[in-house]
Amino acid sequence: MMGGAEARVGISGWLYPNWRGEFYPKGLRQADELAYAARRLTSIEVNGSFYSLQRPANWQRWRDAVPDDFVFAVKGPRFITHIKRLGDIDGPLANFLASGVLALGEKLGPVLWQLPPNLGFDETLLDAFLARLPRTHAAAASLARHRDARMSGRTSYALRAAPDRPLEHAVEVRHPSFEEHETAWVSLLERHRVASVAADTAGRYPRIDRTTADFAYARLHGDRELYVSGYDDAGLDRWEAWVRGHLGAGRSAYVYFDNDVKVRAPFDAMALIARLRSPSGPPHAAGMVRR
Repeated sequence: MMGGAEARVGISGWLYPNWRGEFYPKGLRQADELAYAARRLTSIEVNGSFYSLQRPANWQRWRDAVPDDFVFAVKGPRFITHIKRLGDIDGPLANFLASGVLALGEKLGPVLWQLPPNLGFDETLLDAFLARLPRTHAAAASLARHRDARMSGRTSYALRAAPDRPLEHAVEVRHPSFEEHETAWVSLLERHRVASVAADTAGRYPRIDRTTADFAYARLHGDRELYVSGYDDAGLDRWEAWVRGHLGAGRSAYVYFDNDVKVRAPFDAMALIARLRSPSGPPHAAGMVRR
């Protein structure tokens, strides 16, 4: 990624049939939807990686479909977070890193780890998980070499010598015990330099909006109705101020709209981008807002 604090605003995923004819023009090929969205946003979360390991060809195609200054966030596999529940994950973590995600290169932003609603705060378990996360592309490539045999033939990029650029991580929690143990949780994140996701979930899940890393990360699922409600001017005002506050402190800020049911996410994201590009805000260039 490029140096300096910058704001990245986008959506969680891009393949939504109900967006066709609303956000995506009628007649646009599904294969062209990513490129269309990427020209109007400054980042997108890859959600498919949460459900299954992607093939190297997918990562390479996505990388090539977006502008040079575009950045993806990548959602870590639910096999690690929801099925293995963060335990005994050395093999699955190596497989994920070997699947081709490193082919994004400079377009790879933070890796998002969303914990399940039934996984409570366990300091020992969480400390061990955070300690396993690679902090550079080179470290990720090294871990990828310990992939399972079934990954053979799918991992040529991951096994090359990767540049030693940073690899950032963010965690979104959903069990109320994280609020009860917020001080301990924040301390863990600070120790490992992992971001606490500020999640707007219409009050259903915890919102731990604390600065624990050199960047900030927010996921906006709807402020009144989960995945449905959009953000009015007052709501966008709040998130504009949130982003500007982090930029002013020298931190990059990532914001992803996940209120996709009524096709609000892409339009809310574009509205926030327009606000951040206004003359009263910090300088910007080439599709991103920078300080």
